[in-house]
Amino acid sequence: MSEPSFTVSIEDAIAHVQLSRPDKANAMNPAFWRDFPVAIRAISDEAQARVIVISSTGRHFSAGMDLSVFTDGAMAEKPDNRHTAAEMFRHYLHGLQACFSALEEARQPVLVAVQGGAIGAGVDLVTACDCRYATRDAFFCVQETAIGMTADVGTFPRLANVIPEGWARQMAYTAERLPAEKALDIGLVNAVYEDQTDMVAGVMAIAKTIAGHAPLAVTGSKRMLNYARDHSTADALDYIAVWNAGMLRHEDMQESFTAKAQKRAPVFDDLMPIRKKV
Repeated sequence: MSEPSFTVSIEDAIAHVQLSRPDKANAMNPAFWRDFPVAIRAISDEAQARVIVISSTGRHFSAGMDLSVFTDGAMAEKPDNRHTAAEMFRHYLHGLQACFSALEEARQPVLVAVQGGAIGAGVDLVTACDCRYATRDAFFCVQETAIGMTADVGTFPRLANVIPEGWARQMAYTAERLPAEKALDIGLVNAVYEDQTDMVAGVMAIAKTIAGHAPLAVTGSKRMLNYARDHSTADALDYIAVWNAGMLRHEDMQESFTAKAQKRAPVFDDLMPIRKKV
């Protein structure tokens, strides 16, 4: 049985997913790529929480892809026919890409707390999250260029949507480390904290605020932001009109007003679990 690569705990409607291989700098082994998207989709589909927080243990957030991913499975195979091998490898990469797409597709907002290095696939993970936070010693590095490959798990479709294109290009071409303060300056992270303890406490406070809002309004906001990023303004305006025409929940609005008048926290229904096909 392979070692666990992360843990999941749920409390106060917040799911905390914590990378748990500190002795390996939280490098992402084959078990991670298999189990991580399953856990994220379960939280999302079963409405187990209202917010997801991702953090890690040890000195570094993640050193990226574990070497065992390169030496085991599809990456290690060298079939005689390079064309069929390439077609097989393409599908293998789609599986890796889906690991982090699960974060983007989750119904809940995903907040990530980064200490030390977020390297290679670590950058892919954090750019798939909704909001990013870092400690003062954190750094981000698109490492793939330095080891002779082009990043392929999610860096390029997402990084240039988060930071200015010129900086995304510089990070990719040079494989240099982007320090936390510069990451804050160019918008890669929302805030920088002195240490990991302060950061996790701060991120959990933000998560608690989000969890206190109407889940349908929050998931609608995430859906609209993702849609607007990938479509024209006209299409996004039409989509939000259709969304609210079908899903605007007047009971939640009334509860918000009533709770404010009564000086109490509002109480909202959770999202419903997604029914799976039999």
